[in-house]
Amino acid sequence: MNFTRISQHKFRNFLQTLLLLGGMSLLLALCVELLFGQELWLWVFIGTTVIIFALPDMSPRWLLHLYQARPISPDQAPQLWMVIEELSRRAKLKSIPTLYWIPSKTTNAFSVGRTNQTAIALTDGLLELLSMRELIAVLAHETAHLANNDIRLMNIADLISRLTHLMSSLGIILLLITFPLLFLGYTPFSLWGILLLIVSPSLSAVMQLGLSRIREFDADLLAAELTGDPAGLANALNKIAYPHGRFWQKLLLPGYRRPEPSLLRTHPEPGERIDRLLELGDRSDSYTTPMEDLPDQSVELPTSYTTRLSPGHRTIFRIWR
Repeated sequence: MNFTRISQHKFRNFLQTLLLLGGMSLLLALCVELLFGQELWLWVFIGTTVIIFALPDMSPRWLLHLYQARPISPDQAPQLWMVIEELSRRAKLKSIPTLYWIPSKTTNAFSVGRTNQTAIALTDGLLELLSMRELIAVLAHETAHLANNDIRLMNIADLISRLTHLMSSLGIILLLITFPLLFLGYTPFSLWGILLLIVSPSLSAVMQLGLSRIREFDADLLAAELTGDPAGLANALNKIAYPHGRFWQKLLLPGYRRPEPSLLRTHPEPGERIDRLLELGDRSDSYTTPMEDLPDQSVELPTSYTTRLSPGHRTIFRIWR
């Protein structure tokens, strides 16, 4: 693999992560200083830090329950468990993530939990679509998220974003309360302060989404290192992102499956991810021993693991099924 390119991408991802997280923190500090003065914003960050590290790790079971997930035992899928054990060893995880199956025809996978309670969930649609080589790559990507501690990092970003939104709401409420005083020439904030309160939640949300995309790039890099096979993940992304649709849909509605602007996506453009992975080379030029050769076919679970659910969305919990 192209190790120089890997180092360049990692360094760039690290800098972008620092800049985005620092930008979100600075935006929160400005809002707090505008409302309460410069003496208080330091205490806000101290309190936020204490909350982040004092709260116990939440068990991933409650989230998996929302998706009606069922655990996959080593007896039911010995090949998958052999893969996840080897990936966990290579990534130096403290514990082996538990594998879960989700009864959905969507093609998705995600990792949840921290430290000793981690899990990786795979949808039924994903297991049917991908070959074993591609599933290894997807499992490596989710293992990389756990190894990079991305869940904690994104929780910190989410907390900062929520606090920024709270400060903005408090400021706008204060403006409404003091609105009659504007006619007397009294304004609690300058014009720039008012503008900051209005745009800060949107700016913080955009930076949070940008941070999420950067962490996806970083997980791709580590996944390629863990497996020694970046092309395997590129193939999986190509299948997931560009499913075979009807001819008239591709001709008349080329972007109907991804209508949201790229700036508002939590994941980077699949094409860019694929190009970056293919730049790294293939498994023939890797210091990582490629995963053991397994039958290049879909995983077969017991007949009780079947689903007829179509892709859907729960408005209350904002999750897909």
